[in-house]
Amino acid sequence: MTPDDLAVLQYTGGTTGTSKGVMLTHRNLVANMTQTLAWLYRTRPGGEVILAVLPLFHVYGLSSVLTYGVASRATLVLVPRLDYGQLVGMIRRHRPSIFPGAPTMYAGLIQHLQAHPGPLPRMEAGMSGSAPLPADVQQRFEALTGIHLVEGYGLSEASPVTHCNPVWGGARAGSIGLPWPDTDARIIDPATGADLPTGEVGELCVRGPQVMRGYWRRPEETAEVLSDDGWLRTGDLARMDADGYFYIAGRRKDLIIASGFNIYPREVEEILRMHPAVEDVAVIGVPDHYRGETVKAVVQTRTQVSAEELDVFCRQHLAPYKVPKHYEFRDSLPRSAVGKVLYRVLREEHPAP
Repeated sequence: MTPDDLAVLQYTGGTTGTSKGVMLTHRNLVANMTQTLAWLYRTRPGGEVILAVLPLFHVYGLSSVLTYGVASRATLVLVPRLDYGQLVGMIRRHRPSIFPGAPTMYAGLIQHLQAHPGPLPRMEAGMSGSAPLPADVQQRFEALTGIHLVEGYGLSEASPVTHCNPVWGGARAGSIGLPWPDTDARIIDPATGADLPTGEVGELCVRGPQVMRGYWRRPEETAEVLSDDGWLRTGDLARMDADGYFYIAGRRKDLIIASGFNIYPREVEEILRMHPAVEDVAVIGVPDHYRGETVKAVVQTRTQVSAEELDVFCRQHLAPYKVPKHYEFRDSLPRSAVGKVLYRVLREEHPAP
């Protein structure tokens, strides 16, 4: 066996398309584990307690909980199921120092703690991944618990982590942070492949020892995203600021083009989440005979609210062409095992004519 032998067939989540088998090698997994150790440089070998609420079959749980936990000789507190009352009890009993989680988990804890107030032990690091971290969730979680929460970024094709905010000073709200050690990142024009200037939105590309060998038995799809010199096209639209911090605008497949204007769903979602009646929201493009596509918001509410109220609210914060033309209210949004919204499912409800 060599470091470049296949270790795992990690299937993608299928949130935007068909799930594919990602070929990750032993080198890929060890590299990402080593990068995690370097990023969490203040943690104590043999002295940390990791809250293992992420499923270990998911690539985020595999890397940030299992392989990192074993390498750092940490104690893993295995959470059998996501029951927030039980979870709070385990946090108070076992006093974990590291909490890798997903935005929906932090949002669920907020709801539980608001209904059942009480302090939580201080943690060294709360790290959010698997989906964009809404600004209001980050702010409310930190205000309610006193636990510092930073956002990172990754994908199955990169074992998975490529970026994270600094845990001990230097984190920036709304950013996925800086590239991890030995990881290169660039922003390109999706159509031409040319590098874009600082501040412009384009496709995020990454290169490093954690990047996959390719997709299992899919050479054509591998060639579409992985170059001969190791650059992986992530499919995510992003920008980089002058200090090297990266910001995700959304998935290329989720980009809405209405009357020639580019609309990034995440921007509209962040505005809608500011409304006190909105618990969560997914914004998608739906067919429109005049604009080509138009904006629809699928809204999960905390309290009753009308489409007219949300329309007035959005017009106060968004350019007119970005304001949703359709609103749908639901008790919940379709989600993956780690709480990521399944945009593919929502779009399939509105097939092109």
